[in-house]
Amino acid sequence: MEKMNSTEVSDVDARSIREVVSEASESQSELAQLMALHTPDTVVVNFPGRRVLGRDALAEVMRAALASTLADVRTTVEIVDIRLATPDVAVVSCVKTVEDRRSDAVAPLPASTGSMTYVMVRSDDSWRIALAQTTPILTAAVVSG
Repeated sequence: MEKMNSTEVSDVDARSIREVVSEASESQSELAQLMALHTPDTVVVNFPGRRVLGRDALAEVMRAALASTLADVRTTVEIVDIRLATPDVAVVSCVKTVEDRRSDAVAPLPASTGSMTYVMVRSDDSWRIALAQTTPILTAAVVSG
């Protein structure tokens, strides 16, 4: 499903970006590992729309979530497109799939998939997440062109 303009994103950068996105998905319950993938001033807008400003605040929110039934909500992310805004800033378009395993969910999630965008920055030859934003998909649609 991934599209990539090879003249804009080198194979090395694309591979590194894919590795960070994969590691973020795989380390959802490993707080230290997940936080290391984010810049100190990261911004995250989660699936229900809560905005979290900064890595320290994100760690606090994630710590609370992992101590609650939200620990039973798992997500996977599939990259659709990678584009460079500048040589050191990448916009990564993804589809996030949510598996809500909570047996006592008071408020069900609005959808099981979301359009997710990462803004990633290169620092010291590694990519980090500066922004992660997810919008629930109510009808499946991906437009390219």
